[in-house]
Amino acid sequence: MLIFAGLGNPGVQYAFHRHNLGFMAADAIAAAHGFGPWKARFQGLTAEGSISGTKVLLLKPATYMNDSGRSVGEALRFFKLDPATALTVFYDELDLAPWKVRVKHGGGAAGHNGIRSIDAHVGNDYRRVRLGIGHPGHKDRVVGHTLGNFSKAEMAELPIFLGAVAAEVPWLVAGDDARFMNDVALRLG
Repeated sequence: MLIFAGLGNPGVQYAFHRHNLGFMAADAIAAAHGFGPWKARFQGLTAEGSISGTKVLLLKPATYMNDSGRSVGEALRFFKLDPATALTVFYDELDLAPWKVRVKHGGGAAGHNGIRSIDAHVGNDYRRVRLGIGHPGHKDRVVGHTLGNFSKAEMAELPIFLGAVAAEVPWLVAGDDARFMNDVALRLG
């Protein structure tokens, strides 16, 4: 079994914030792969399904971004799973251009409070799917950019990006991170 955690903040007021791109990815994966309904569990929302014959639990922590680790840690402990082999976290990344995707294992939090929280609860040895939102250009504008809604132009591209991520997620299940990144990029042209 694998856990795919998408990070974001709960509540309709945050729904289209760039910081909620992880939640959006989880929703797109659930829709594309016919997952069951979302249910309250592990201090978040979960949906269960199968991708390429592997059971996957999608998790959207409802603990707010800065405390995502409580929810993720609770789910891992419940299923007695090792984060190094079972956990994949989808989240927004300032240091990547919009709609770029990078996958890495381990590493630092790079200022992302959701990742910092997960690291504190389960260690830092897990797979991270970094979803680019771009940098606003100056550090004084980072908070407003991250906690702001996508622009109209971005909103037109958002479903295409999320569709590409969801369509290629079987490569993550298979453990082929490079193929996932390559095929998402090919779909986006």
